[in-house]
Amino acid sequence: MTQYHVSAAATSLGTGTEIDPFRTISQAAAIARAGDEVIVHEGVYRESVNPRYGGESATNRIVYRAAPGEHRPLITGAERITSWVPEGEGVWKVVIDNAFFHGYNPYVETVFGDWTVYPDPRVEVRHLGDVYLNGKSFYEVSSLSKVRDPERWETGRDAATDTIVPLIDPDATVNVWYCETDAEHTTIWANFHEADPNTELTEINVRETCFYPSRTFVNYITVTGFEMAQAACPYTPPTADQVGLLGPHWSRGWIIEDNIIHDAKCSAISLGKEISTGDNESTRTHRKSGYQYQKEAVYKALHAGWEKGVVGGHVVRNNTIYDCGQNGVVGHMGCAFSLVEHNHIFRIGTKREFFGWEVAAIKMHAAVDTVVCANRVHDSVLGMWLDWQAQGTIVENNVFYRNTRDVMTEVTHGPITFANNVFASAFSFDDCAQGAAFINNVFAGRIRHMPILDRSTPYHFPHVTDVAGEAFVYGGDDRYYNNVFLAAGNSAVAVSAADGGGAVGVACAGTVLLDAHPRSLEDYERIVEETGLGDEDMYRDLKQPVYVTANTYAGGAKGVSNEPDAVTVEDGSLSLRESDDSVWITLSLPDTARAATGAVVTTADLGQPRIVEEYFERPDGSPLVVNTDIAGAPRGEASARGPLTQYSAAEQLVWHV
Repeated sequence: MTQYHVSAAATSLGTGTEIDPFRTISQAAAIARAGDEVIVHEGVYRESVNPRYGGESATNRIVYRAAPGEHRPLITGAERITSWVPEGEGVWKVVIDNAFFHGYNPYVETVFGDWTVYPDPRVEVRHLGDVYLNGKSFYEVSSLSKVRDPERWETGRDAATDTIVPLIDPDATVNVWYCETDAEHTTIWANFHEADPNTELTEINVRETCFYPSRTFVNYITVTGFEMAQAACPYTPPTADQVGLLGPHWSRGWIIEDNIIHDAKCSAISLGKEISTGDNESTRTHRKSGYQYQKEAVYKALHAGWEKGVVGGHVVRNNTIYDCGQNGVVGHMGCAFSLVEHNHIFRIGTKREFFGWEVAAIKMHAAVDTVVCANRVHDSVLGMWLDWQAQGTIVENNVFYRNTRDVMTEVTHGPITFANNVFASAFSFDDCAQGAAFINNVFAGRIRHMPILDRSTPYHFPHVTDVAGEAFVYGGDDRYYNNVFLAAGNSAVAVSAADGGGAVGVACAGTVLLDAHPRSLEDYERIVEETGLGDEDMYRDLKQPVYVTANTYAGGAKGVSNEPDAVTVEDGSLSLRESDDSVWITLSLPDTARAATGAVVTTADLGQPRIVEEYFERPDGSPLVVNTDIAGAPRGEASARGPLTQYSAAEQLVWHV
């Protein structure tokens, strides 16, 4: 094992020893091999780290670590600019030779790809570039006149309500920028108001990534203790080369932990797809739909060796991720068999400079046997979006709040388990999937259930990537046990489909929308038999069974009729208190609701989703047993419903660093 040292304060390139450190992390990344450790000392590193080699196994990896006892080293995709020229009324201009960008010019590159949606038809593009004043990002505007007069507000579209909203708070001081490029130069204008950009810390992003291998299969790397920021990374739909500010680039066994990551133009941490299986071909060629290219990407990846132990199996934990344009964590297929645990993710997609159908704090496709556990996700356009092939996925002990929507599942067939979660936003859950189990959660607001009958999507044999078949999403086939439902805001509202298909469903508080579904697989099979002759058309017209037992409905939430052990009360509310490192919940319920209990739920209680026929179990195949609560307290044979084993009148801790 060799230990290399890196210091931004080094006066020469160095030899990598503690007394003669490298000046850049890239020097170490070019030579570090399995078993080596790279110690990075405090300072600012304006570079894109491209590790050449990976480790050999989970126990023989390459570790990139911040030096203990020092300030976090910052890896930034930005460069400081001090050659601004004033043009009056707070507007400054800088002209940059294109050679400065070393072949990747974010002021030429645009937010581009399948499922992108520009908020204003008058705005043709948004660029991957950005301007920062003392670390705060600006807004790009579509003309020089708007730089001179930032009162001309840009607007964006809110996907959940399908309404036009202002991008910029009209009561705030607005910092905006605009750019033009030609063959030789890039010109940027920005409105700094009273600030002098040549004396303040003024930066523009110039690099695509901060820490990302250019090659695939650079395996078993640990990245821990850094701050990373301001990368001009591209839009990452599931049909694209999913390049993030930080990520393993189609490798296996990375550990990304204890980092602060912010201001990725699009995605912060990417566990996603690489380019050989497609790169925005629908938008580039218009030959086939994005849906068709995405399906092809799955089969191409399987042909190229996408399987457990080859790709995926990453750990993303204890990171703080914020102020990113598209995703905090993203991944298609490369996220399979991974653990996303105890991260604090917030303000994702909230600038609304651009939009697309792939924006969420956590957005994953094909999260096969992936565990999303104990994360704190808030103040984002969508907290988590599990799309296509979320099979064997477990979502437990998370806290979602103040999001436009907390969680969405789409065109996946299960099994997915949601246990001990707090869904505290007014729009708690968007269920455009099937085959989920909801156990001991609290839903503070509306839920929508909707079938998707125009897209047949793959499902897998248990615990592997091999495809067992494809099916439409018929809706239902869900299990609801021991949950608490409340009714924050309006109890029912029409919402547009998040997949952009134009369909509209109704969201309401509780399970009442499932009332017309049969309550057992036997009843469903009997209805099929009684329907008579037919094939796929017959199944499309029938509602799948749902399994609903021992839930509590409060404050206007309503349940299905004849639900065993249901408790319904008029009053009930949920409030949260937060600090930088903790979140507390106060769940106010009448005594009858507080005293209501439910049995411990296990694999044996949940059966199998009708289509997939895989048990609800742990990724290693062991039984699922929901016998602890969100705080880790043990559940007895009968404990309180919702995420805690018991509720007091006082606030209770549900998340802590």
